[in-house]
Amino acid sequence: MKGQARAFAPASVGNVGVGFDILGHVIEGPGDTVTVRRIDAPTVRIAAIGGTTVDLPLDAPSNTAGAALIAMRQALALPFGFEVEIDKGIALGSGMGGSAASCVAALVAANALLEAPLSRQALYPFALVGEAVASGGKHGDNLGPMLLGGLVLATAEHLVRVPVPHAWHSLLVHPEAILETRRARAALAGTYALNEFVAQSANLALVLAGCHAGDAALVRAGLKDVLVEPRRAPLIVGFEAAKAAMLAGGAMGASISGAGPSIFGWFEQRACAEAAAPAVQAAFKAAGLQSQAWVSRIAAPGAQVL
Repeated sequence: MKGQARAFAPASVGNVGVGFDILGHVIEGPGDTVTVRRIDAPTVRIAAIGGTTVDLPLDAPSNTAGAALIAMRQALALPFGFEVEIDKGIALGSGMGGSAASCVAALVAANALLEAPLSRQALYPFALVGEAVASGGKHGDNLGPMLLGGLVLATAEHLVRVPVPHAWHSLLVHPEAILETRRARAALAGTYALNEFVAQSANLALVLAGCHAGDAALVRAGLKDVLVEPRRAPLIVGFEAAKAAMLAGGAMGASISGAGPSIFGWFEQRACAEAAAPAVQAAFKAAGLQSQAWVSRIAAPGAQVL
């Protein structure tokens, strides 16, 4: 068996607007890289974390990658342990799945060191344990697509890959601002009307049906977050103008990526997504924020052993 493995997990768009905590897709480009080594001691150690100026926990149970590997060790009763080095490539508090990426990359690398590697589906419960360390809850909208690639419906126990036409692309724009997941979730406290849930359920159904059928008209009709976005948008400087620029550029729909402040839009062609990016970035710049933009296939690959 190998003694060391490295894995890369891509960034992701969580929620995809209409699928709060249960729907997400990967983004090509940014991501986290994690190196895992087998050690004789029956424990998990975080040896180093690079790529960030923010102090992240080296205490394994308090780290998303560490907690996930601890869960794996305990479930499989492994007689050996792991030492971990994390290289962050996703900005913290960006709404791009940074905590999930470290967790998934660590699991994929550690899995490559097992005598009988597990399926990606079998890694999911351990990933949920890791994600809960950062967000306070076990939700898989970022984890699922990182494990399987593409667009994934992630429930408490199941991961379902949702087919998407190869030509469809997403535009993700990240303004240089931080919005912590816990603060963004706190904005959702309060009461909701039943008609809001009905409308959101209808929109999610339209998006999923549109993806399966390759019908952009259905996605255009459904990719509208009427439940979460109205409560989180005020936390994001420049959001309304940036979203308007996405839609004016031909997006099938646009909303907040994960907890924000990043924004995403879906496009029928890569060229349209690329053409829309400057206007979206200009909207954030007008609000006083520089930004980065990535255009990616929605059906992009998930985490990989390097």
